Amino acid sequence: MPGTALILGPSGRFGRNAHMAFCAAGWRVRLFDRTRDDLWDAAWGADVIVNGWNPAYPDWARDLPGQTKQIIEVAEATGATVIVPANVYPYGAGAPECLTPATLHAATNPLGRLRAEMEAAYAASEARVILLRAGDYIDTEASGNWFDKVMVPRLKRAVFTYPGPVDRPHAWAFLPDVARAAVALAERRAELPRFSDLPFAGYTLTGGELHAALEQAWGGRLALKQMSWWPLRMMAPAWPLARHLVEMSYLWRMPHGLDAAPLADLLPGFRPTRLVEALSLAIQHQVDPDKPVTRRCPHRRKAQPA
Repeated sequence: MPGTALILGPSGRFGRNAHMAFCAAGWRVRLFDRTRDDLWDAAWGADVIVNGWNPAYPDWARDLPGQTKQIIEVAEATGATVIVPANVYPYGAGAPECLTPATLHAATNPLGRLRAEMEAAYAASEARVILLRAGDYIDTEASGNWFDKVMVPRLKRAVFTYPGPVDRPHAWAFLPDVARAAVALAERRAELPRFSDLPFAGYTLTGGELHAALEQAWGGRLALKQMSWWPLRMMAPAWPLARHLVEMSYLWRMPHGLDAAPLADLLPGFRPTRLVEALSLAIQHQVDPDKPVTRRCPHRRKAQPA
């Protein structure tokens, strides 16, 4: 039976998609407002706490430890299950190509260490926790990620921009699919271990493969342009965000993908959105209204795997 989900960060990219997915599945949903709500009060009676809080990179060192500690304390006291949208940062630059729950968290860079420490705190707690780990997000709205900020803003000029070598596999995830998986796991939370680290494989694509699929979604040829990193490197000493973007640039050079098996074992009936359909939905705000593009509501169709 659906329960009550408290969404932290409901206006952020994961929180917004989680809100829609839990509502579509018939859950009662509470949206946390930092300007007026108290976490302890908001969490009482909630079955699930979705941690959609995501500070800006420069604020991670200041904010992540305190946020994590507070959520753990509330979850331990209320018995709510925490769902955390995890990423590939804790593994570090020397990680193997296939990332699994057993892969060592060996990051040595600041952002990677902060995420590894956050996950270690959840693992060491007594709270019930589901880490749902995905690669870079593809969203249905412009939400400040690599896809919509760097890769597709120049589609109307028939240009696709890629931040790294186009021959390296890279992990991607369609955010509405990740949110649907979060709901499915929440509904099976009683069957899961107290702490579950679950990869969401999504799409493992080279830059060339993503370019080709995007041309299908766009319905025409797109010139492939390499992003230049030198402006960010030049600005890094004075601009903290640029420094952190450069810090994480190794992910565009490091081949990596996420293991699909653990989630497939738990959710054998889960069907991800076809890649071209996901890309069509992601670029719809870029499209000329007279240009035909395949679009369907992700909450009303049952897509088959690509």
